[in-house]
Amino acid sequence: MAQHKQALKRQRQSEQKRARNQSLKSRMKTTVKKAVSAAESKDASAKAAAFREAESEIRHVAQKGVIPKKRASRKVSRLARRLLSA
Repeated sequence: MAQHKQALKRQRQSEQKRARNQSLKSRMKTTVKKAVSAAESKDASAKAAAFREAESEIRHVAQKGVIPKKRASRKVSRLARRLLSA
């Protein structure tokens, strides 16, 4: 357990950052799952809308530094290929 004032502050900041990162990652995963489930539907406009939303969320999370930008690009690319093949 932290004892010094600065160490206590860093601990608080780390907990807040962890909670924010968890929330952003969870939101990203949810939108990706929705896009994948939309891929099975025959509605092209629903597919496109779900993909746009998922791509936006992935890039937003990467911009915030929660995941690396290259990982975000890879996720978007794989998702696009999955939607095109379905």
